Amino acid sequence: MIRRNRIAIAVAGGMAAVLALVMWTSNATGLQGRTVAQTEQVGAAAQGDYGDVQEPLAPPTSEEAAPVEEPVEEPAADAPEGQAAPAPSGPQVTLVGKSVPKMGEVVQDGDGRTLYRFDKDTPDPAKSNCEGQCAVTWPPVLSNGKPQLQGVDPALVSTVKRADGTDQVTLDGWPLYTYAKDEAPGQWKGQGVGGTWFVVRPDGKRNVECLPPGVTAPAA
Repeated sequence: MIRRNRIAIAVAGGMAAVLALVMWTSNATGLQGRTVAQTEQVGAAAQGDYGDVQEPLAPPTSEEAAPVEEPVEEPAADAPEGQAAPAPSGPQVTLVGKSVPKMGEVVQDGDGRTLYRFDKDTPDPAKSNCEGQCAVTWPPVLSNGKPQLQGVDPALVSTVKRADGTDQVTLDGWPLYTYAKDEAPGQWKGQGVGGTWFVVRPDGKRNVECLPPGVTAPAA
């Protein structure tokens, strides 16, 4: 009887140990499952917030600037068929014959600049021999049309073709010039320069008044 009780107690103790082991194993498995699940959730959240660490986030794209449209120049309208385009307007020339203090009879242009003639030119046929730098210092009086005249005989006024194709006004055959160093209307700083440049009179002759020292009047 005592032996049976001992066997029963031993069996009951073994069963209790087995049951305890089973329960411990089950709890450990559940805890491990929860830990894995929580770890997976944290990884998923991190991946969703910051992007895949294997592929960096694409840089934000900026909107392309709209192309700037440049204005297109319209071609100039052509002249109607059969009609020539208008030629550029030439200088408006005015010759004014007048008497001024000290100098006497002179010819000026419309701006009051004194006009000159050059003894190295020829009046018959009319020809200018002042070219290049000479024409810079002594600008020729040019005109594309008939000059306006005041106090000058129209019969004495004409033009001559220069080497560059422009038309220079002549007075009694002599080509007319201004002087670059005459800085104000009415000046005659070019009088007698080189013994060949002289203020011109309304009849085309030399004006030999107010000659600078050392310059003598040439023979008529």
